[in-house]
Amino acid sequence: MLSFHAHLKVFLATAPCDLRMNFNGLWAAAQERLGEDPKGGALFVFGNRRHNRIKLLYFDGTGVCVLSKRLEEGTFHWPQSAGQPGAKLRLAPQALQLLLDGVDLKDGARRAWYESAA
Repeated sequence: MLSFHAHLKVFLATAPCDLRMNFNGLWAAAQERLGEDPKGGALFVFGNRRHNRIKLLYFDGTGVCVLSKRLEEGTFHWPQSAGQPGAKLRLAPQALQLLLDGVDLKDGARRAWYESAA
Protein backbone atom coordinates (compact mmCIF):
# COMPACT_ATOMS: atom_id res chain seq x y z
CA MET A 1 0.00 0.00 0.00
CA LEU A 2 1.25 3.44 -0.90
CA SER A 3 0.48 6.61 0.98
CA PHE A 4 0.82 10.12 -0.35
CA HIS A 5 1.14 13.32 1.68
CA ALA A 6 -1.63 15.87 1.25
CA HIS A 7 0.61 18.51 -0.38
CA LEU A 8 1.95 16.27 -3.15
CA LYS A 9 1.34 17.57 -6.68
CA VAL A 10 0.11 14.78 -8.95
CA PHE A 11 -0.06 15.13 -12.74
CA LEU A 12 -1.84 12.48 -14.77
CA ALA A 13 -1.11 12.18 -18.50
CA THR A 14 -4.51 11.60 -20.10
CA ALA A 15 -3.12 10.35 -23.42
CA PRO A 16 -1.78 6.78 -23.51
CA CYS A 17 1.96 6.31 -23.12
CA ASP A 18 4.34 3.58 -24.26
CA LEU A 19 5.07 1.99 -20.90
CA ARG A 20 8.11 0.12 -22.19
CA MET A 21 9.82 3.38 -21.26
CA ASN A 22 11.62 3.42 -17.96
CA PHE A 23 13.40 6.17 -16.00
CA ASN A 24 14.78 8.31 -18.84
CA GLY A 25 11.81 7.87 -21.16
CA LEU A 26 9.26 8.76 -18.51
CA TRP A 27 11.40 11.69 -17.40
CA ALA A 28 11.42 12.99 -20.99
CA ALA A 29 7.65 12.44 -21.27
CA ALA A 30 7.05 14.50 -18.12
CA GLN A 31 9.17 17.32 -19.53
CA GLU A 32 8.20 17.27 -23.20
CA ARG A 33 4.63 15.94 -23.27
CA LEU A 34 3.36 17.40 -20.01
CA GLY A 35 5.55 20.51 -19.83
CA GLU A 36 6.55 19.93 -16.23
CA ASP A 37 9.89 19.72 -14.44
CA PRO A 38 10.21 16.30 -12.77
CA LYS A 39 12.59 17.81 -10.20
CA GLY A 40 9.78 20.07 -8.99
CA GLY A 41 8.54 17.52 -6.45
CA ALA A 42 5.49 16.29 -8.38
CA LEU A 43 4.47 12.72 -9.05
CA PHE A 44 3.64 11.82 -12.65
CA VAL A 45 1.13 9.15 -13.65
CA PHE A 46 1.21 7.43 -17.04
CA GLY A 47 -1.06 4.71 -18.40
CA ASN A 48 -1.07 2.50 -21.47
CA ARG A 49 -3.64 2.34 -24.26
CA ARG A 50 -5.44 -0.71 -22.82
CA HIS A 51 -5.67 0.90 -19.36
CA ASN A 52 -4.39 -2.18 -17.59
CA ARG A 53 -0.96 -0.80 -16.69
CA ILE A 54 0.14 2.30 -14.87
CA LYS A 55 3.54 3.81 -14.06
CA LEU A 56 4.37 6.51 -11.56
CA LEU A 57 7.48 8.70 -11.82
CA TYR A 58 8.76 10.60 -8.79
CA PHE A 59 11.99 12.43 -8.01
CA ASP A 60 12.57 12.34 -4.24
CA GLY A 61 15.52 14.74 -4.19
CA THR A 62 18.17 12.02 -4.30
CA GLY A 63 17.03 9.91 -7.23
CA VAL A 64 14.21 8.89 -9.51
CA CYS A 65 11.60 6.31 -8.49
CA VAL A 66 9.45 4.43 -10.99
CA LEU A 67 6.56 2.39 -9.65
CA SER A 68 4.51 0.12 -11.87
CA LYS A 69 1.18 -1.65 -11.48
CA ARG A 70 -0.23 -4.21 -13.90
CA LEU A 71 -3.77 -5.43 -13.49
CA GLU A 72 -4.19 -9.14 -14.11
CA GLU A 73 -7.79 -8.54 -15.21
CA GLY A 74 -9.94 -5.47 -15.77
CA THR A 75 -8.87 -1.89 -16.37
CA PHE A 76 -8.19 1.38 -14.62
CA HIS A 77 -10.86 4.02 -15.23
CA TRP A 78 -8.84 6.56 -17.19
CA PRO A 79 -9.95 10.14 -17.97
CA GLN A 80 -10.41 11.06 -21.63
CA SER A 81 -7.64 13.03 -23.33
CA ALA A 82 -9.94 15.58 -25.04
CA GLY A 83 -7.93 15.07 -28.23
CA GLN A 84 -4.79 16.75 -26.94
CA PRO A 85 -1.64 14.61 -26.89
CA GLY A 86 -0.06 16.69 -24.11
CA ALA A 87 -3.19 16.92 -21.99
CA LYS A 88 -2.79 16.42 -18.28
CA LEU A 89 -4.93 16.55 -15.19
CA ARG A 90 -3.88 17.65 -11.77
CA LEU A 91 -5.12 15.18 -9.20
CA ALA A 92 -5.34 15.39 -5.46
CA PRO A 93 -3.25 12.67 -3.80
CA GLN A 94 -6.48 11.15 -2.49
CA ALA A 95 -7.83 10.91 -6.06
CA LEU A 96 -4.68 9.07 -7.14
CA GLN A 97 -5.16 6.61 -4.30
CA LEU A 98 -8.76 6.04 -5.41
CA LEU A 99 -7.64 5.53 -9.02
CA LEU A 100 -5.05 2.97 -7.94
CA ASP A 101 -7.68 1.23 -5.79
CA GLY A 102 -10.09 0.86 -8.73
CA VAL A 103 -12.56 3.61 -7.94
CA ASP A 104 -14.19 5.28 -10.92
CA LEU A 105 -13.40 8.96 -10.31
CA LYS A 106 -16.24 10.14 -12.54
CA ASP A 107 -19.01 8.19 -10.81
CA GLY A 108 -17.41 7.86 -7.40
CA ALA A 109 -18.15 4.15 -7.28
CA ARG A 110 -15.75 1.27 -6.96
CA ARG A 111 -15.81 -0.99 -9.98
CA ALA A 112 -15.23 -4.69 -9.65
CA TRP A 113 -11.60 -5.49 -10.45
CA TYR A 114 -12.67 -7.77 -13.30
CA GLU A 115 -14.97 -5.20 -14.95
CA SER A 116 -13.76 -3.55 -18.14
CA ALA A 117 -14.23 0.12 -18.89
CA ALA A 118 -17.15 0.97 -21.16
